[in-house]
Formats: sequence, structure tokens, C-alpha cells
Amino acid sequence: MTVRVAVDALGGDRAPDEIVAGALDASSPGIAPILFGPAGLDTHGLPLVEAPDVIEMDDHPVESVRALPDSTLVRAVRAVADGEADTVVSAGSTGAMLAASLLHIRRVPGVHRPGIAVVLPARKGPSVLIDSGANADARPEHLLQFAHMGAIFAREILELTDPAIGLLSIGEEDEKGSQLTLDAHALLRESGLRFVGNTESRGLLEGECDVVVTDGFTGNVALKALEGTIRTILDALRRELESSFRGKLGGLLIRPAARHLRERLDPETYGGAYLLGLRGLAVIAHGNSSRRAISNAIRLAARGVDHDVVGRLAARLPERRASATV
Repeated sequence: MTVRVAVDALGGDRAPDEIVAGALDASSPGIAPILFGPAGLDTHGLPLVEAPDVIEMDDHPVESVRALPDSTLVRAVRAVADGEADTVVSAGSTGAMLAASLLHIRRVPGVHRPGIAVVLPARKGPSVLIDSGANADARPEHLLQFAHMGAIFAREILELTDPAIGLLSIGEEDEKGSQLTLDAHALLRESGLRFVGNTESRGLLEGECDVVVTDGFTGNVALKALEGTIRTILDALRRELESSFRGKLGGLLIRPAARHLRERLDPETYGGAYLLGLRGLAVIAHGNSSRRAISNAIRLAARGVDHDVVGRLAARLPERRASATV
């Protein structure tokens, strides 16, 4: 089976060159990227669907999606809704991607709010953080549903048989946290999931839980703090190793280990995040994505299609609907 991946060629800070290069790198007998961009764009042989408009990062998400139906982002999303593509990848505005997906692809029945599921490079093995930015405000019932979606993601993509679910809070004790956290904690205790209680942000890279559940505001802050810290530490290590002869000599000795560490911790290794809860599969890439990140995001999207993440989520969530209300 060849997975058709609609790619927003003008989404992101490095578009279109890095987007096209990443799509070329991901292209294979099993993956067929389709670029959505302006006429005349050099795609180096990849299929191009003409889309003359672009949604900028600072445009109002909902208004721009409605006002620019022929933008690269909206046309790529519509391709999934219309059956012209199996999945979509964009490094453009997260808000616009969410708005376009809700308008055209729509939600799986029983899902009240889609959540962004990001893979974290934890020491004990990859884990997933959900929600990491789709819903700045959420209710306890929404966090419960994120937990169910995250558990399905962990089983299908991370291949974990019985994923442990943790609730992000300011302390491990049951009574710690905001009212949202306290109420969500009570629901998760009765959910039937393997809920292991609260987890703190300092444990995110340890892999204390396979699925970490939170609201989109908290999750996005935590994610960007992690990304910034990882980048700063890796860059500082590189500068230290290049600053002296002794450092350069030591760098030669630890190069294999350092390369492995960078590969494991680099956010570009996974390239993007699933927007779970939709009737089609959408992947959101970082706005500053390089060709490597875009290539990996496209592969991540194709893997989600191969594993039928949307179908499995839709089949398993309806039995949970009694636990979630709008």
C-alpha cells in the first residue's frame, strides 16, 4: 500500500525549500508526498496541487481558514477530507491547522476536542504527551478522553501493551494540583485505564509514564521548556568540546555516544505530532522544521495510516462516551 501524504509546501519558517527537500527525502515506494503550493514551484518531480494563497503564522486561525480556502494549508487538509490524500502534514500555524481540520476533516463521533499527541524522547523509551497545544482551556472530562486517545496511540504507534497513564501536576500526591487536575484525577482513577497517579514535569524525560495527560496550555509550556533545555544543553556541550585542543580530543572519543544522544533527544527525530480525534490523520510539524524534520513528520504520518490509528481510535472510543460530556 502506498500512503498519499498531502504536504503544505508553504507552511513553516523554512518553506518552501526545506519542505520540498524533506518531501523528496521521504518519498519511497510506500510513501507518496503530494505538495500543495503555488504554480511554478520547483518540486523536483513530486506532484504539485496548485494553491495560490498562504496562511501566515500571525494570521487569525479561524478567520484565515475561512477567508483563504485556496491556501496551501487548507487545500492540503481538504485533500484528506475529500479522499485525495490519506494524511496531511503542515509546519504552518497550529491554530490554523486545528481550525481547518475541524472544519473539513471533522471529529470522530464521541470526541469533544482533538488533542495534540507529541512523542517525548524519555530515557526508559518513548512516551507521549497529550494535549500539547490544541486546547488552552479544558475540562476534566476532556483530559479523561485525552488519556484514552493517548493510550490507543501508545499501543498502536509506540507498541506498548499496557501503557501507564500519568496526570501532569505540581506534585505526585493525589491532593496536589489545580481544581482541573484534582477533578481529572478522580475521573482517571475510575476510568479502567492503568492510571498510576500524578507525575511531575521533572520526570517527563525519565519516562515515568507512557502517556502524560494535561491541558493544552500546560502541555505546550512543558514541551517548549523541554525543547529549549535540550537544545541549550546540546549546543553548550558542542561549544565546550570545540573550545580547546583537549576538548576536541575528548570529543573524538565520545563522538559516537554524543551522536546517539543527540539523535535520541532531538525533536526532529519524530518530526511532528498527531492531531488525534479527527476522522482523518493530521500531523503538525514544528514551525522551524528542517528537511530532516519534515521527512520524519511525513514518515510519522504514513506510519499512522499504516497502523490505522484513526480507525482504531474510532472503534475504541465510543464505549467511553458515557464518561465524557461536552
